[in-house]
Amino acid sequence: MYQALYRKYRSQTFAEMVGQTVISTTLKQAVASGKISHAYLFSGPRGTGKTSAAKIFAKAMNCPHQADGEPCNQCDICCDITRGSLEDVMEIDAASNNGVDEIREIRDKSTYAPSRATYKVYIIDEVHMLSTGAFNALLKTLEEPTENVVFILATTELHKIPATILSRVQRFEFKTIKSAAIQEHLAAVLDQEAVSYEPAALSLIARRAEGGMRDALSILDQALSLTADRQITLSIAEEITGSISLAALDDYVADLLHHETLSALEHLGLIFDSGKSMSRFAADLLNYLRDLLVVQAGGEAADRGAVFQANLAFEQETLFKMIDLITKSLQEIKQGTHPKIYAEMMTIQLAELPSETAPKSLESNEIEELRQEVNRLKEELSAFRSGQSAAKTDSQQSAANTKKAFKYKVDKEKILTIMQETVADSQQSRAYLDALKGAWNEILDSIKAQDRALLLGAEPVLANSETAILAFNAAFNAEQAMKRSDLNAVFGNIMDQAAGFSPNILAVPRSDFDQIRTEFAQRFKNQKQEEAEQADDKEELIPQDFAFLSGKIETIAD
Repeated sequence: MYQALYRKYRSQTFAEMVGQTVISTTLKQAVASGKISHAYLFSGPRGTGKTSAAKIFAKAMNCPHQADGEPCNQCDICCDITRGSLEDVMEIDAASNNGVDEIREIRDKSTYAPSRATYKVYIIDEVHMLSTGAFNALLKTLEEPTENVVFILATTELHKIPATILSRVQRFEFKTIKSAAIQEHLAAVLDQEAVSYEPAALSLIARRAEGGMRDALSILDQALSLTADRQITLSIAEEITGSISLAALDDYVADLLHHETLSALEHLGLIFDSGKSMSRFAADLLNYLRDLLVVQAGGEAADRGAVFQANLAFEQETLFKMIDLITKSLQEIKQGTHPKIYAEMMTIQLAELPSETAPKSLESNEIEELRQEVNRLKEELSAFRSGQSAAKTDSQQSAANTKKAFKYKVDKEKILTIMQETVADSQQSRAYLDALKGAWNEILDSIKAQDRALLLGAEPVLANSETAILAFNAAFNAEQAMKRSDLNAVFGNIMDQAAGFSPNILAVPRSDFDQIRTEFAQRFKNQKQEEAEQADDKEELIPQDFAFLSGKIETIAD
């Protein structure tokens, strides 16, 4: 039976791992030094080597002939782990075994000593799919690990892992593999398969894989199925990936450069009739314009013909405008019901962009500079005469802009209630706020990049046992933070672990918070003044000789 390339050429040693040098070196040294922890978490994009690294690690820690942390891959234990037949190394898919009962069974079996290997290893793939109850059952095992039992958890969605689990494992974040490294590995695979290839074809496959080695090998497998003469050409790679040929892009962009709209539409029609996706066409066009910018900046572009060199006549500013236009149109092309029509509209707009390649004469430049200088002097004179009126106009404009600014509605009454609690028990409120600030860096480190970008512009300002008030510099960010339930869940998990209470996020723009705080302070001040005035009035009603009766006299308003 035919074996897929990604299985046939799966890494079997740390040295064979591609693009994860730091991780492979760390794990290898852990084995060589005997410093093996009880739990590890491998996170990162799909196809970057997480499961392969887990299996290599399991072989290395159990191999009786390991050398400098590398498994021998010759002994019975290594061979059985590779085949997946060693009972002491279990690989479990959490997507289909995500219940409490399955994890409890693992927990019970982990208490038994390994039969053949030194360590009993449990590899749990896609661990983020476990239910809440399953995570709690796994947590108990991680809290009190059995000797010679190692858990290796793998996930593509780190932000879904509870903070209580994260704090009990060694974390390794796998990065996307660079295109150059993928291309080099594909070339080595084809050399072993005795298949000839064009470097441009491998470069295209590496780019389409988007950092995943497994995806790259799968695409290469498809290309090998298509070729009849055991040769991977650029045209085959374009056919498999659905990419637009460089020649078609050269001609299309040349038409845009010369404002030949009809010719550009004809080339677009030919691309569409050949079965190419319009969204893929727009993405390839973005990459083409990116290559033009790179070459203009002094970079290199391999295997580019004369038409590409001619298209370098585009000014950088024009290229940037084209990229902005394509980026805006790409969403419509992807989601619209008529992608070709959207692509044609985009083509017309691109072809009609004003060209900035025509050189100006020296005389024309001098006249233009004089005009700009005269206009500048007029503006300065007008500003000087305007004086206060100009400042007033600016103030009015600023006020108008403020009215048009984004407005996010906050829960004012809830904030005032927490402020009142702070006044009533300042010591307890300060303890909650200090705990929140103490766990703030841990919160930022534990959430995904998009959520971290939101919270970087925020600051904890008030807290009680149920609510944590975060003041945001931008009102839009405050609204987005309130919409993300997963962020609120991770936030509560971390606070529960770090401080013993699990508050919900209440996001408020900083300007609104300052206004509410000022209003509360004024209200509190007025209340104190009224109480003081009432006490003075009460003292005036009691004669000085009868002051000893002040505590027993009740004043009734007439």
